[in-house]
Amino acid sequence: MRLVAVGRESSGPAQELFVRYAKRVGLELIALADGVGSPGEIKRREAAAILGKIAGSDFVVVLDEGGAMPDSVGFSRLFAGWAERGRVVFVIGGAEGLDGAVLARAGVVVSLGRLTLPHMLARVVLAEQLYRAKCILAGHPYHRAGRP
Repeated sequence: MRLVAVGRESSGPAQELFVRYAKRVGLELIALADGVGSPGEIKRREAAAILGKIAGSDFVVVLDEGGAMPDSVGFSRLFAGWAERGRVVFVIGGAEGLDGAVLARAGVVVSLGRLTLPHMLARVVLAEQLYRAKCILAGHPYHRAGRP
């Protein structure tokens, strides 16, 4: 699996947590530089960089606020289907959002929720949910589905 994300890698607790979960699930990070220029130009440049990191055979999962919002169990079911299609590439865009060309390339568009997250935190949430999905699929007790 690969994560193509706009924004440089940084140091600190969020990065450390991302690395911890990414190692557990085999998620490779491709960090791209933020675009420059007007908002439209930024999105166009970032789209070109993102699409340049995606192979024709990759199954692309774009994270976008307009996407489906599955719960963790639903996400694990979706993940199982994605994993059967070959290499899965997740995409997190920059501050201006994603260009239509990236959204058009997506096999699926998902959202991590209605709250706005800093991009570094979105990386952590994605990596942790991938770990949780693998645990759910394996029947591991990491995910406790019962509620009071």
